[in-house]
Amino acid sequence: LDTPEKAASFLASGPEQLHDPFLLREMEPACARISAALDRGETIAVYGDYDVDGITSTCLMTHFLRSRGATVLPYIPDRLEEGYGLNCDALYALSQAGVSLVITVDCGITAREEADYAAALGLDLVITDDHECKDALPAAVAAVDPCRPDCPYPFKQLAGVGVALKLALALTPEAARPQVWSAYADLAAIGTIADVMEMTGENRTIVSFGLQALQTGPLRPGLAARLHEAGLFGKSITAATVSYGLAPRINAAGRMGHADLAVDLLLTASRVEAEEAARTLCDLNRLRQSTELAIYEECLSRIGPTLSSGQHALVLSDETWHQGVVGIVASRLVEQYHCPVFMICLQGDKGKGSCRSCNGINLFDVLTACSDLLLGFGGHAAAAGFTILPEQIPAFRDKINRVVGRLLHGAPPVSVLEVDSEITDLSLLSLVNVDSLSQMEPFGAGNPRPVLCVSGLTVESCSDVGNGRHLKLKLVKNDRRLDAIFFSVSNQEASLSPGDRIDAAFIPQINEYRGFRTVQLQLLDLR
Repeated sequence: LDTPEKAASFLASGPEQLHDPFLLREMEPACARISAALDRGETIAVYGDYDVDGITSTCLMTHFLRSRGATVLPYIPDRLEEGYGLNCDALYALSQAGVSLVITVDCGITAREEADYAAALGLDLVITDDHECKDALPAAVAAVDPCRPDCPYPFKQLAGVGVALKLALALTPEAARPQVWSAYADLAAIGTIADVMEMTGENRTIVSFGLQALQTGPLRPGLAARLHEAGLFGKSITAATVSYGLAPRINAAGRMGHADLAVDLLLTASRVEAEEAARTLCDLNRLRQSTELAIYEECLSRIGPTLSSGQHALVLSDETWHQGVVGIVASRLVEQYHCPVFMICLQGDKGKGSCRSCNGINLFDVLTACSDLLLGFGGHAAAAGFTILPEQIPAFRDKINRVVGRLLHGAPPVSVLEVDSEITDLSLLSLVNVDSLSQMEPFGAGNPRPVLCVSGLTVESCSDVGNGRHLKLKLVKNDRRLDAIFFSVSNQEASLSPGDRIDAAFIPQINEYRGFRTVQLQLLDLR
C-alpha cells in the first residue's frame, strides 16, 4: 500500500465497503422461494455445521426467520455420529417433521447426492455456503456461494455466516436493512473471525461493526454469560479476544458432540438459561483441552523430533482418537513440523480426516489430486475434511507426499517468521505508538498483527506463570526495561537464565493491570 489513497481504502470499515447482496449468483431465486414459504406459513429447517461459523450462521438465520413469523427448526448434525454436511437420514427426519424447505448455512455446496434425495422427498433446498465448489453443483432451488466460478460477487472471502447475513439483508426491504445489520453484526463477526477469513474488504466492516456491538451492547444473554465465564466481560473486545477467548468455548460444543448447546446459548432470551449453558460449555472446553493434549503428545511420540528425509506431509491415523479435536491437533502439529498435516479417525469401515495446511499449500487442490483414493472431501485451501477407506491410507500417504513435494519443488518443509520491522530506538515502543496500531484492527488473515524485532536484549529475570504454561520475562537494553510474555512456552523449553542475551520477535501490546497500562512484548520467537 504505497499511496495514502490505497491505505485509506484498506483501513476503511464503513458501510461503503458493503456490496449489494443481489450480486451473489442465484440470490433472487433463493429469496423468492423463502418469501413464498414465509407467506404460506411453511415449516422451514435451517441446516448448519458444528463449528463456530456454522453455529453462528444457524442462529442468525433461525432468529431472523422467526422474527418474520416463520416456524423454524434449526438442525446441526452430530459431529461424531453424522459428520459434516447434509446427510440423507437427517433430511428424512426433517421431512417427517413437516419441513418443506431446507436452507443450508455454511454447508451444502458439494452435496449433490443429498440434494437429489431431498428432491425425492419433496423437500426444496436453498444452499448458502462459502466453501470451494466441485465441477457440478447440487440440483437445488438456489446455490448461493461467492466461491462459485460463475458468481460475480466482488468479494470472495465471506464466511458462511457472512453469506447468511447477506441472505437476511436480501430478504429485507432496503430501508429496514440497517436494523437487520445492527441486529446480527455480532454473530457475523464471531463466525468470520473463528473461520479465519481474510480481514480485508467487506469482512473488515462486518467484524468492526460486530466487535463494536460486543463492546457496547446490548448483548444477547448467551454472549453476556459467555463473556462473564471467560473473564472478558467489560474488557476491550478485539478480534484476538474473540479468536482465543470466545470462539473456542463455542467451538467446544460442536467438537465434543453437543453443538445444540451452543445454539441454545445464542438463541435463548433467558439470562438464567444462558448462564447455565455457558457453565456447561466451559466444562466441555476443559474436556476438549485435555483430550486434545493427550492426542497431541501421542503424535509427538510417534513422529519424533523431526520429519524423516523426503517427507513433505504428515498422514496419521488411529482408532481411539476423538474426531472433534483432531483438527486442532493438526494445527498444532503444523506449527511444530511446518508441513501439511492429515489426521484420520478410524471408525469401523471408514476413516474421517481433518487436515491443515501451511507454506501456501492449497489443501482443496491437494485432495482433488488424490480424489481417486477418497470417498469424499471438501473445505478451504487452508483447512479441509475428507473420508477414506482404511485400506487406502498407505497409498494416500504416499500420494500426498508426492503431490506436496512437487508443490514445494522437493525442498524440505521450513518455518519462516517474517518480521515487519526491527526496532533500534526503544523509545518508539511507547503507549501512544502501540495504541496507534489499533487503527489497523481488526487483525487476522490477510491483515496480520505487526511483528517487530529487538536485537541484543539482556534477560533480567524470567519465571513461569499460569501454572507453568507461560513464560514471563523482564528484558533490558540501554537502561530501558521491557516486560514480555511468551505464551505456551515454559522456561525449561526456552532454557533462559538472567544475564542471557537474546533477540526477540514480538507483537507489541498494551497490558492493563489494576488500572495501569504498560507496553508488553508478546513474544513469538527468540534466539
